[in-house]
Formats: sequence, structure tokens, C-alpha cells
Amino acid sequence: MRDRASPLVQLLRRRDRDRFQTALFAPAAHREALFTLYAFNSEIARVREIVSEPSLGLFRLGWWREAIEAAYEAGAEPRHVVALPLSRLIRERSLSRAHFERLIAARESDLEAEAPPDLEALEAYAAASSGSLVGLALEILGASSAEALAAANDVGIAYALAGLLRGLAAFAGRGRPFIPLDIAARAGLSAQDLERRRGTPALAAAAAEIAAAASSRLAEARERRSLLPRAALPALLPALIAEQSLLRLKRAGYDPFAPRFRERDPWQSWRLLSAYLRARF
Repeated sequence: MRDRASPLVQLLRRRDRDRFQTALFAPAAHREALFTLYAFNSEIARVREIVSEPSLGLFRLGWWREAIEAAYEAGAEPRHVVALPLSRLIRERSLSRAHFERLIAARESDLEAEAPPDLEALEAYAAASSGSLVGLALEILGASSAEALAAANDVGIAYALAGLLRGLAAFAGRGRPFIPLDIAARAGLSAQDLERRRGTPALAAAAAEIAAAASSRLAEARERRSLLPRAALPALLPALIAEQSLLRLKRAGYDPFAPRFRERDPWQSWRLLSAYLRARF
């Protein structure tokens, strides 16, 4: 199966295990479209990691912005393993342009070296970088009702916040702070705490506050569960991944640097299957 998988699917499996697994629960008619969307997301999400300076990152993201504009304006199709199928997907499914614009704008903000001023700003980033992606997935699945899109925003924020906490060690090493300044101030968290990459009471307090915000978003999304079509489920399954990540963080004493928190969940695929069969997220 691995040998026969397309380069796009292999790329996604390697870079984004979470979304690759959730896409497998989509109907066959929509699965390749989700693989394409998520592969695009992995391309723009890693720009900050692969460039040596912000100007180069802006150039790469500008290229993606132009490729998407061409898809909406019937321009030439780009010869790129991800951009070409994405261009065709946009045209065939009439996906919302605003979601793509928010995704790219969020990744442009990744190139900045300043921490968000408060939790509201961090959640706005999470909504743009993750909520928009869930919204596009719902459009692909034909389940973008108002209630589903509201749940998508909450799920996207929760998943992004949990992911940022899980990746804190890597982000700290790259000089990319994301813990809001007001939360850091309340907790007494210093830049040195992050640079040392070891748990402290201040870091635990800051992580717990962000985790509480993520849990609140999950609860809000699940309050709408009875109003959502089952077709929306594959797009919302990242909620389960976020929940498990937050549980591991709690067990680790809210230490984002603890190995037991950062390691992969070996039972994730089975948890997703169980949730899907029970129509839960």
C-alpha cells in the first residue's frame, strides 16, 4: 500500500500524521481532495522552518498566494506536486477563497518574532491557521452549515492550541515565542524558562491556562454535536486528537517539555476509529 500511494499521499503521511489519519474516514469520493488540502497546509505551515530569513518566507508564501489567485481567476496551472492538484480542487469544488487568504496570512505572521499580546490574539491566530482549514474540509465534505462552521472554528482553535503546546520545545529552539505576553506575566514566566527547555511552576501555570482555553473550545464545539450532519465528522475528528493531547499534558503536570507529553499517541488510529463509529468527535 505504501509503495502504491501517490507522492502527495506519501508527503502528507510523512509530514502530518494527524490529518492524514482523519482524512481516511472521509468517503472515497472526498478523500483525495482532503489529502490535497492538507498537503497544501503542510507546505505553508513549514515555511518558517525551512527559510533562513523572513524575507525568503514571504517570497515562498507570496508564490502560494499567486498560485491560488490563478486558480480562482482561470490562470495557468502551476507545475508543482501540490499546487497543481490544489488548483484543480479549487476550481472543481468552488472552495471559499477567504479561507485560503486567512491561512496564508496566518503563516505570514509565523515569520514574526513577537509573542501575541494576549489569549485573544493567540486564538485569532489559531482560528486563521487551523479553523480555516477545518472550514475548507467541511466544504469538501458538503457539510458547511452555519452550525458546522461554528464548530469548525472551535475545533480548529483547540487543535492549534494543543499543537502549539506539544511543539513548544521545537518552537523555543527556533526563537518563535507564542505564549501570550499577558499569560506569561501572570505566571511569572521568563524567556530564560523557555530557553532552558525544562519545566518550571511558571511554565506549568502558563501552559495550564492555554490548555483550559483549548478545553473550553472543545466543549463549545461538542455542544453543537446534535445539530451537525454525520458528513462533517471527518473534518472534526482533530478534536479527539486535541483532547488526548491535553489529557497527556495534564498527566505530565502541565510540563510541555515532558517526554510523556510530547510522544505520539500509539493508540490514536484506534481512538479515531472508535469515535467515528460512535459519531463522536
